[in-house]
Amino acid sequence: MDENVKNSEPPLPPGSPQARFGAEMRRLREAKQWSQAAVAARLGCTQTQVSRLEMAKRTPSRSDAEKLDLIFGHDERNYFVGLYRRITARPGGPRWFMDWVDQIEPYALVLRSWDPLLIPGLLQTESYARHIFSQGPRLTSKEVEDRVAARMQRQGILDRDDSPTLLALIDQGVLHRLLGDAKLMREQLDHLIEIAQHPAVSIQIVDSQCVAGLLGAFMIAELPHGEPDTIHADSSTEGQITDDPEVVASVWNRYESIRLWAYPEHVSIKMIKEAGQEWT
Repeated sequence: MDENVKNSEPPLPPGSPQARFGAEMRRLREAKQWSQAAVAARLGCTQTQVSRLEMAKRTPSRSDAEKLDLIFGHDERNYFVGLYRRITARPGGPRWFMDWVDQIEPYALVLRSWDPLLIPGLLQTESYARHIFSQGPRLTSKEVEDRVAARMQRQGILDRDDSPTLLALIDQGVLHRLLGDAKLMREQLDHLIEIAQHPAVSIQIVDSQCVAGLLGAFMIAELPHGEPDTIHADSSTEGQITDDPEVVASVWNRYESIRLWAYPEHVSIKMIKEAGQEWT
């Protein structure tokens, strides 16, 4: 088919991963004041192919993504490669959260988390995660297993030699909230005790009287190279991911308020062990 023949197929919805790939490609090209022909020359393709990528009428290849990261100086972060994975990956969670999983969390130096209701995702066992997802409204068994697999894969960042430091604050009530059955809970709390030995992981239990944390769970990512801190805050519909200075400062203030109610690590581990005895 002649690339110069106009394709009548409409572009994908603006929120699709493929549409975002094209939009980011165009944004970065225009920021450098390059023409589509200039990018095509660097990419080793035609101007028409660049246009089709930007309009989300052509699915990019991994080679396209890798070359674009080099062209725009994002090879260290694998920015376009991450967007490419979003296009080709099987479903593993809400689209808005995949931005955090692909573009923020893997590159963080430090991750600070707070959860008043559940064990944080990075510290969950497979059984605990499966029970949570299985209770989600209108999820098929396949969708549940996809999300469990994605969560377990996400935890792989803690296995890296250069893993981020994870500072997890967990509400005391989470240790005593039955999810599934006693065996599941004991397994999960044993896992917390084990993973707390990881040199990059710190777990502190927060007194259940801490009012500052009742507004919901969140994470703060401290990024390298002077990039601004980015937060992810949960909600019952769609979470928020932003590096807006005012929002980030507000979450930081709340984090520090919660941390004042946290028990020292050695006390926290003892509390986890004692709670585990309840589930025998």
